[in-house]
Formats: sequence, C-alpha cells, structure tokens
Amino acid sequence: MLGWHRIREALQCVYHYRVHASLQIIRKASFTPRPWKNGGGITHEVIRVPSDGEDFIWRVSVAQIDSSGPFSDFSGYNRKMVLLKGAGALLEFADGRQRALRRVGDLAEFDGALATHCKLFDGPCVDLNLMVAKSQAVSVSVERLEAAQGVEASASLTESMLIFALDETLALQIGSGEILHLEPWDLAIMSNGSGRITGLRRASSAAASAVFFATISH
Repeated sequence: MLGWHRIREALQCVYHYRVHASLQIIRKASFTPRPWKNGGGITHEVIRVPSDGEDFIWRVSVAQIDSSGPFSDFSGYNRKMVLLKGAGALLEFADGRQRALRRVGDLAEFDGALATHCKLFDGPCVDLNLMVAKSQAVSVSVERLEAAQGVEASASLTESMLIFALDETLALQIGSGEILHLEPWDLAIMSNGSGRITGLRRASSAAASAVFFATISH
C-alpha cells in the first residue's frame, strides 16, 4: 500500500497542468495513447497519479473499443466507465450480471478484478474510464445540466474533484471570477476551491449538457 508521503507527492505532481491555484485543465489534445494491458486495443491516457511507474492511485483515460472482447484485468481497482461515442455496448460480468451502455453518459461501475466481456451493439464506441485504487474512496455521477450548478472541492490535498465534459462546451467560473471553457472531453481537476459550471448548448441541440463528476478522497 502506498504511504501518505507517496500519496501527497502523487497529488502534487498533478500541478504540472496548473492554470490556477485550485484548478488544472487537461485538454483532449494532450492525451497520451497507450496499449491496453491485454493488447486488445488502445486507450488515451488523460492523467495518472502518480505520473510514473505502472502502479497508480487513480487514472483517467479515454478508450477506443473497435471490436467485442474481454477487458484487461485491473485487480485492486474500482472501475467507472461512461459511454462517450457510438451505439454502445453490453458488459457481461463473470458473476452473471450485465450492464448495457446505449446513450452518451450511461455509466457502469464494477470491480476491476471481475472478468468482463464487452459486446458491441453496432460498431466501435469510445468510453471514459476512471480507475481508482480500492484503498481510496470515490463517488461518481453523470448529470445533465439544465441550469448553472455550483461545484466545490475540499481545502485539503486529500480530495480531488474531477469534471469531464461529455458532449458540449462548458463554462466553468472559479472563485476568482475567471471563466474557463471546457471543450468536449476536456478534464478539469479542482482542489481547495469552488465555482459554478454552466452548459453552453448549441442552437441545434435541445438536450442538456452531460457532465461526469467524480470526487476522490484519501
């Protein structure tokens, strides 16, 4: 198990993407392609903490799934998966459960040690993955913004709030009054701060903006 000093160092390394004392923005263009552990596909890593080595405390990535097949084993981690693009997939778990992801924003949560087979419905799809070590507490949700919503992250290095724009540009106003824009698939990481987030819907879009939120506590 990683000691507290290691966790603190890992959290501090996130500040490589600093744009404000309590906020980091990681743009889609900076994602790093990496092969799946089982060689079955490619994932585009958004961030891992810590940034070096095979082991991590938590990791965010965007994966392209081109064909049906098994997922990699991630024993020791809890997985959160959200459909970003495509007709979706059926997840079949070794314990007999199933979870269908059909709509952008559909969320699945499962144990990374559980053997999982992915069956595509109608061609390739793309999904967001958050993997968090079981030693950490994490809560996640996908929300559709009808109006501006307040967001707040703890004043401690032991908590991080993640905000991921799924399908629309978002306006994020932080405590200083500065307004930052998150394009689809950009990630914001907040700590020790608060703000308001608003979906900027396209004129052609009647649906509310979908946003992935996660809070990771140590």
